[in-house]
Amino acid sequence: MTWIRTAARLLLGAFLVTAGIAHLVVPGEFLAQVPPFLPAPGAIVLVSGLVEIALGAAVLLAPARLRPAVGLAAAALFVLVFPGNVSQYLTGTAAFGLDTDAARATRLLFQPLLVAWALWSCGSWPLLRGARGSGRHRARN
Repeated sequence: MTWIRTAARLLLGAFLVTAGIAHLVVPGEFLAQVPPFLPAPGAIVLVSGLVEIALGAAVLLAPARLRPAVGLAAAALFVLVFPGNVSQYLTGTAAFGLDTDAARATRLLFQPLLVAWALWSCGSWPLLRGARGSGRHRARN
């Protein structure tokens, strides 16, 4: 099982780095995901691409003791960009070959899987359980 988790982590890191580079190379595709009410969509695409590259590198290279925290950060990124995916669906904007509502809706279903992938492959689940447990403990005292 360890080698499967390692392979999943390395694949996740490569995915993040590749997606981040794509933000810089073909930013127009990513503009479709920026909700229309947000300012400076070009800057948002640029910064999110740089964040993805940094997180992908961290997923690939972080020492084992830091990987759970990196996994939480990657999962948080996937949660933070979800409203952009929803916006792309609601506005009916085509990008990345997602040119139908069905394709855009299907993509929305995969976002929770990306969150789970980051948490599992980086060994972050215990951090989440610990945070919940410590909150309950404090509430009792």
